[in-house]
Amino acid sequence: MSVHEQFADDLALYALGSLDLPEKMVLEEHLRECSACRLELEELRGDMSLMSLSATGPKPPGRSRQRLLTAMRKEPRRRVVIQEKRGFSWIAGAIGAALVVLSFALAVQNGALHRDLDNLKARDARQAADIQQAKEILATLLDPEAQRITLVAAKNAPQPQGKAIYRRRTRSLIFLASNLPPLPPEKIYELWLIPATGAPIPAGLFKPDARGSATVVNPPLPEGVEAKNFAVTLESESGSHEAPRGSFVIVGAGE
Repeated sequence: MSVHEQFADDLALYALGSLDLPEKMVLEEHLRECSACRLELEELRGDMSLMSLSATGPKPPGRSRQRLLTAMRKEPRRRVVIQEKRGFSWIAGAIGAALVVLSFALAVQNGALHRDLDNLKARDARQAADIQQAKEILATLLDPEAQRITLVAAKNAPQPQGKAIYRRRTRSLIFLASNLPPLPPEKIYELWLIPATGAPIPAGLFKPDARGSATVVNPPLPEGVEAKNFAVTLESESGSHEAPRGSFVIVGAGE
C-alpha cells in the first residue's frame, strides 16, 4: 500500500470533520508535506459542497457524487454512520439558518409595507379633508341664500373694505378684507357677527398682509344664529372674547 492509499480513507473523513483526533493529527502532519494529498482533500471538499447544494440548488455533476460515494464506501461501517449523521446535521443547520434569515428579511419587508400603507392612508385622509373643506367653501360662495354683506370704513373714506358670506344652516362663514390699515404694535383685528338679537359674537382674530388683505374662513360659530350684520374692530393682541372693546374699523351694510 502506498503512502497516499494509506491516507485515502482518512482524507474523506477529515473533509467531513469526522476524523478522530489522533488520526487527524497524523494526517495534518502528512498534509503539510504532501501536495498530492492536499489537492485530493480540496477536490473532496469541492465534491461535498456540490452535494450539499443538491438539496435546494442545481444538481451536481455525476462524477462529483460518485467520487464522494466511492471514498465513503472505503471507510469502516462505523465511520460511515458518523459521517452521514454529521453531514445531515450540517445540511439541516444550513437550511435552518437560511430560514431564519429569510424570516427576518420578510419581517423587515412586511414592516416597511405597513409603514407605507399607513402613510398612504394618512395622506388620503388629509386630501379628503382638504377636498371637503373646498366643497364647503364653494357651497357657501354659490349658495343663493347666503347673506352677502360688504363692510366699509366707519365714519371715514371707504377705502378699507370687507365682504362676509355667511350660510346660517351650516354655520359657514367666509370673510375677505382689503385695504386695511397696518396694525399698531400689540394690536389685532377682530371680526364680529352681530346677531338679530343678543350680544355680538366673536368670529375670529386676523392680521392683514402687507397690502392690507386678510381672510377668515369658517371660524367656530354657534348653531342657528341669524346674522344682522358683521363688523371688524381693532383690539388688543389677545382679542376681546366677550364684546367689542376697541374701535370699529369697518362695519357691514347688508346687500
